[in-house]
Amino acid sequence: MSDLTQTTLASSNGARHEDRWTREHEAVSLVRRRSRERPIRFGALPETVEVDLATCAFVVIDMQNDFLHPEGWFAAERGADVSPLKTPIVTINELSRAFRQAEVPVVHLNWGVRPDAANLPANVLDKGSDCGTRAGYADRIGSGPVLVSGEWGALSLEAIQVEPDDIMVNKHRLSGFRDNEFDQILRRFGITTLFFAGVNIDRCVFATLMDGAFQGYDVILVEDACATVSPEYVTEAILYLVRLLYGFTAESTDLLKALTSPK
Repeated sequence: MSDLTQTTLASSNGARHEDRWTREHEAVSLVRRRSRERPIRFGALPETVEVDLATCAFVVIDMQNDFLHPEGWFAAERGADVSPLKTPIVTINELSRAFRQAEVPVVHLNWGVRPDAANLPANVLDKGSDCGTRAGYADRIGSGPVLVSGEWGALSLEAIQVEPDDIMVNKHRLSGFRDNEFDQILRRFGITTLFFAGVNIDRCVFATLMDGAFQGYDVILVEDACATVSPEYVTEAILYLVRLLYGFTAESTDLLKALTSPK
């Protein structure tokens, strides 16, 4: 074999695989290249935070049709006023662009269940359908099957900017770490710090953040990049708990300034 060294390979969707083996001097090298540290510092609560962009990911949760679109499950079947859920769209897109420019992975973590809902336990199916009295996960409504992978309801809202190099992951629980490949992808790319955005801050965002913290990830909630249909006091409780127990909260203005300032 020829003397060949290749440390970065690209998959069909543009994702980088920097941990691939290489062939060098008639041998296969299992030595992985270590990413250069790229620290940034920004204001946060309860304290200012410094992170290494080389080990960060921006996680956008549930910004999808069945939750945000007026014909989606939340609005059409559950009678929710989804207008508050659209308030962070501009901020999420701004942050996504800044993170991409900084070569930080953007992960879209959407509900995307099996068509037969075979892997969903009763406590998920019956809480989501009021014990079968109205449409829930994988049931068919006017816009299609609810939150089924590949169907309209599971797709990101058109207003959310999704780029080919972004990472798309389906989730099957309130926590994005359960019964899927999310944790494996993060560990594969050497991610240790997660920035969270999306909806609902008191449901899937908080559940995923907590689960990530339990598994050893450093977690930062971007306050103005999240929303909920719940009362304001619920959001205040979530922010209090994140700052007290799990990690940090930050504002997009402080984060964007740190991401875009000259290095």
